[in-house]
Amino acid sequence: MTEHHAPLPSSVQPVFDTVLQRNPHEPEFQQAVHEVLEAIAPVVEVQPELARDGILERLVEPERQIMFRVPWLDDAGTVRVNRGYRVQFSSVLGPYKGGLRFHPTVNLSIVKFLGFEQIFKNALTGQGIGGAKGGSDFDPHGRSDAEIMRFCQSFMNELYRHLGEHTDVPAGDIGVGAREIGYLFGQYRKITNRHESGMFTGKGVQWGGAEVRTEATGYGAVFFAQEMLAVAGDSLEGKRVAVSGSGNVATYAIEKAYQLGATPITASDSSGTIVDEDGIDLAVLKQVKEIDRRRISAYLDHRPRATFIEGGRPWRTAVDVAIPSATQNELDGDDARALVDSGVRVVVEGANMPSTPEAVDAFRAAGVLFGPGKAANAGGVATSALEMSQNASRQRWGFADSENKLREIMKNVHDAAFAAAERYGHPGDYVVGANAAGFERVARAMLAQGVI
Repeated sequence: MTEHHAPLPSSVQPVFDTVLQRNPHEPEFQQAVHEVLEAIAPVVEVQPELARDGILERLVEPERQIMFRVPWLDDAGTVRVNRGYRVQFSSVLGPYKGGLRFHPTVNLSIVKFLGFEQIFKNALTGQGIGGAKGGSDFDPHGRSDAEIMRFCQSFMNELYRHLGEHTDVPAGDIGVGAREIGYLFGQYRKITNRHESGMFTGKGVQWGGAEVRTEATGYGAVFFAQEMLAVAGDSLEGKRVAVSGSGNVATYAIEKAYQLGATPITASDSSGTIVDEDGIDLAVLKQVKEIDRRRISAYLDHRPRATFIEGGRPWRTAVDVAIPSATQNELDGDDARALVDSGVRVVVEGANMPSTPEAVDAFRAAGVLFGPGKAANAGGVATSALEMSQNASRQRWGFADSENKLREIMKNVHDAAFAAAERYGHPGDYVVGANAAGFERVARAMLAQGVI
C-alpha cells in the first residue's frame, strides 16, 4: 500500500514516514493518517507552535492498544475463539469515546483507523470526549441470541477492566446494536457490582438510554447536508438522494431526508442495491432488515416495481445527494466520477471513511459539496455525549428536545469546519476545515497538559 500514498508537505511527511515504518501492514490506518496530515498541513505551516513538543508524533501513536482472546461456546457446545480489540487513542479532551464493531473484517488496522478518526470527530462536537474504538472479528449474523449473549459476556470479561464513565465509554457500531449493548452492559454491571449507567451509550431508553441515539448518526448526516446546501443558497427540498447501507445510519438518513422534502431512492447491503424510483418505502425496509433480518433483495417481495442490482452499489443512479452509509472505502474513484457526471451536488459521509482518496479528490476537483465523515457523521457520538450528560445528572430529555440539541450540535460542527476552511485559505473545503478545527482543539489541549 505504501507506494500509493501521495507525497505530503515537508512539515508533516516525516511523521507519516514513521507511521509507515511502525504500522507496515495497516492500510486503513495509513490512509486515515495520510488524509489527516494532508489536511492539517496548512494549520502547521501557519501555527507551527501546534506541532511542537511532538504533538503530531504523539497524536498518531495510540495511548493504549488492547488486544485479547475471546473464547465462547456455540449452541452445539463447540468452543469458538475470536479476537477482541480496544484502541484508546486520545483522552486529552475527556474520557475515551468510540464504538465497538463486531464484523469478520475487523482487525487492528481498521480499529486504529476508526479510533484515529474518532479523535477529531469527537473534538469537533465540542462535547469533551476523547477518541477510541474497539470490536472483534466475531460475526453476529446468523447467530442465536444465546450465542451472542455468551460472546458478549466473554468479551466483557476482559474489556471491563479498561472501561468506566471517567475512563472509557464505548457504544455500538456495525454488528453492535441494542441487543449486544444490553448483554455487554449487563456483564459489566455483574462483574463490577456497579450500575454505572454512564460507562456505555446506546442503551435502551427504558434503562438509561437517550432519545434519538438510534437515529442520531443518520439524522445528523442529513442535517449536515442541509447546512452545506443552506450556505450555497439551496435546500434538500425536491432532491433525489442515493443512500448506501440498510443499518441504523442508512435507515434514519432516509427517514430524515423524507422529512426535509427529499426523495431517497436507494438502499443496499453486501449482496447488492435496491433502486426504488418512487422513493424507498421505509416501513418495508425496516421490516426486511430490522425484523425479518433478511437480505435487501427481499424488499422486492413487498415493492415489485423496485429493481435489485445484484452485487451493485448505489452510485450509478442519477441523484442530487449521495450519502454513503455502509462501510469504509465503499465508494471508489469510478463511482465518484459516475456521480459527478450524473450531476451530484452534495456528498455526505454517513459511514467512517466510505470514500477512497481517489473518490474524495474527484469530488473536490469537481466542486461537489463534500462532507467528510468526521464532521458529517458526528451526530452519533454527539448524542452519546448527551446520553452521558443525562446519566450523570439523572435527567431524561424527550425526543424533540434531544433532536433539537442534535440539530444545534451539527450546525456548530458545520460552522466550525466551514470557518476553519476559510481561515486556512481553503474556502468551502470541508475536508481541510473539519480536520483543522478538530486538530486545533486537540493540539491546544495537549500543549496545555504537558508531554504525557
